[in-house]
Amino acid sequence: MRIATIVGVARPPFLVLTPVCVLLGFATAMAAGSHVDWQSVAIALAGALSAQVSVNALNEYSDFRSGLDFKTTRTPFSGGSGTLVAHPDLASQARLVGLWSLGLTILLGILLISRSGWGLLPLGIVGLVLVFTYTDQINRNRYLCLIAPGLGFGPLMVLGVHYVATGGYSLLAVLASLVPFFLVNNLLLLNQFPDVAADRSIGRDNFPVAVGKAASLRIYGVFAFSACVNVLLGVLLGGFPVAVLLALLPLIGALHVCRGVGRLLERGEASGKALTPFMAINVAVTLVTPALVAAGLLIAG
Repeated sequence: MRIATIVGVARPPFLVLTPVCVLLGFATAMAAGSHVDWQSVAIALAGALSAQVSVNALNEYSDFRSGLDFKTTRTPFSGGSGTLVAHPDLASQARLVGLWSLGLTILLGILLISRSGWGLLPLGIVGLVLVFTYTDQINRNRYLCLIAPGLGFGPLMVLGVHYVATGGYSLLAVLASLVPFFLVNNLLLLNQFPDVAADRSIGRDNFPVAVGKAASLRIYGVFAFSACVNVLLGVLLGGFPVAVLLALLPLIGALHVCRGVGRLLERGEASGKALTPFMAINVAVTLVTPALVAAGLLIAG
């Protein structure tokens, strides 16, 4: 029972995003027509998952220690898992989960570099910095907080998997990596809306705290539009096959989120409960869009 409980700090439902982004990197490798190192891709998936577990567990530990978890109104998509609030005696174990997962990530990264080459090292270093500094440093800088999630799941993860699969980088992989970059940034941005007061009370500096929800929603719209433009440009420039245009369909959900959340803000009803359906749609958009980009690449390949 204790082990099953501590697993909660890893936030298992949120780990689905990692295989989707790894799949996208794999799809770009297959589309490039290169010989794919399947073992390295499997190791990369394990490393990406351990990195996300580390971020989640360290975030849970830090938010518990700072008192933030006692101030948030928890939703299925924001406010933490509630594991340490319900079981405060597990705080030290949560920190160990985060540190051990970070150590495993480092070991798997070293293994991948030995298999694939030193070209992976810059991505690995940036990734480790993001993991270790996300909660206590990055969340206190609105600009870094805005782009760090997308950077981790987009360029770092997609390009990293492409590199270990093929031994190099490509423009195709860069274009593909920008899709989760914009969407994952939006995922975390919208999930910050219910926690503005709590985040402000402990000194966090994200855009909803700094400029308000209305201005942050405009940023959300810009990022969603940028994801659409990126898909269209990828097809027009010949990097993406026409089948990738299917990825535009779930992005309609982002437009619905913009309109729906905008109406809630106008009525002053943008509480966690009211925002939950729109956060759910946003999660679906974030997962399905890169999955369809990957499917389009694999079908055409």
